[in-house]
Order: sequence, then structure tokens, then C-alpha cells
Amino acid sequence: MVTIRLKRLGRNKKPFYRIVVVERSNSRAGKVLDTLGFYNPIPAAADVKLDRDRAAYWISKGAEVSETVRSLLAAQPN
Repeated sequence: MVTIRLKRLGRNKKPFYRIVVVERSNSRAGKVLDTLGFYNPIPAAADVKLDRDRAAYWISKGAEVSETVRSLLAAQPN
């Protein structure tokens, strides 16, 4: 099963996330099938860049979306 979720990067108390497509059984640092964008929660206005077309492609192929990524998709203007 494939899922779209966040992959944590950065350092202690300075998180930075990539929005990635991975096999569900892989760990957080496991092999990535595709990178869809990034999410930086630290600035006052969170910085999000997301390839919506690529996300729609993976969702059409049956990828499940994590709750956090689903909220980022909903908050992102078209």
C-alpha cells in the first residue's frame, strides 16, 4: 500500500518536512517513491509548496493520504 505523508528533516526544534509518497511499511526515513513538495511550519505563516497535479495522480492510483497532508491539501489554494 502506498501513502502520501510527511518525512521529517531539519534539526532539533527546527523541523522541516518533505511531502513524499512511500510504501506504508517503510519507516519515516525509508525509500521515497516521489517527492511532492515541502512544508516548513516554523515561519509565522507556514511555508507550503505542493505539486497538486502529482498528488492527484498518486491519489487516483490508490495512495492513501495522511491527516496532516490532507489538511495541507485543503488549506492550499488551487
